[in-house]
Amino acid sequence: MIIFGTALLAVCHLLGIFLGDLLGQALDVKTNVGGVGIAMLLLIFARLYMQKRDMLPKLTELGVEYWGAMYIPVVVAMAAQQDMVSALRGGPVAVLSAIAAVAICACVIAAINRSERAHVEEESAPRLHDNPLLTEAE
Repeated sequence: MIIFGTALLAVCHLLGIFLGDLLGQALDVKTNVGGVGIAMLLLIFARLYMQKRDMLPKLTELGVEYWGAMYIPVVVAMAAQQDMVSALRGGPVAVLSAIAAVAICACVIAAINRSERAHVEEESAPRLHDNPLLTEAE
């Protein structure tokens, strides 16, 4: 079942790369614009969607969590392959799209964090005077 988590990641990655290429063409930049970030957002949304509808078995969820944790090093390795100098020479479109992608990701992450319910267990507050020798009358 863990392999299904890997398959979900692969589908999100391929779709993200495709959408990043389309975005690059739309912005007249000859590179992928935010494909890996789009893929990560798709993975987050797919996981949340499947969890809400109980379509995500525990072992598949473990596979998704594993690859979700491994995704950041993959993003760093892929970013190292991109030619930043030519992107900056391509004009302000690349810089503006990067800033927009970061801003959109920050807003989406904030929205996801607000939508999840915090499961905080209430603990009894410590009493100031727990001395059994003291009574309420004093």
